[in-house]
Amino acid sequence: MDITEDRKPDAVVLALSGRLDALSAKTFEDKIFAVIAGGAQRLVVDLGQLEYVSSSGLRVFLLAAKRLQSTDRKIVLCSLREHVRQVFDLAGFSSILSISGSRDDALKP
Repeated sequence: MDITEDRKPDAVVLALSGRLDALSAKTFEDKIFAVIAGGAQRLVVDLGQLEYVSSSGLRVFLLAAKRLQSTDRKIVLCSLREHVRQVFDLAGFSSILSISGSRDDALKP
């Protein structure tokens, strides 16, 4: 899995590509928690190039959302491929995480 970071004036965008599984989840967890610790007001995670997400990957999203829950900051996922969206839907994560159709929509205030 590859992670690219794009800092905007009011948001940080992390774009994931490849597979988010047990082997790569720790790398993603370290990265997302570093961004959260850095104080970003809004965190956008672009999953347009993500091919696969496992339960280990879903766990990282849940932990990040819980960490931000007590703050005014938020996490928004965007550009999910249909098969990745189905995993989020089946796990019930679509109802607890904000999901936008595109990166532009996710970056709107």
